[in-house]
Amino acid sequence: MGTKLVDDTEIRIKGIEALNKSLGPSAALRFLKLLHHEPTDYVEISKRLYEGQTIEEIFKRVDKRWGK
Repeated sequence: MGTKLVDDTEIRIKGIEALNKSLGPSAALRFLKLLHHEPTDYVEISKRLYEGQTIEEIFKRVDKRWGK
C-alpha cells in the first residue's frame, strides 16, 4: 500500500510543528498545556523545530512577531 508508518514521537513533533505554524509559539504552547497529560521531550522537539536555523534567524523572527 505504500503508506509510511510513523511512530508516536514523529506524530508529536509534526503536530507541534503544525500548531506552531498555525497558532504561533505562544498560543501553540497554551493549546498543548490544555491537552497535555504525559511527558514530552521538549529538547528533542526544539531541536527539530529550529533545525537548520541560525540564532539570528530565530531572533529576527521573534522580533518581527513581537516587535521591540
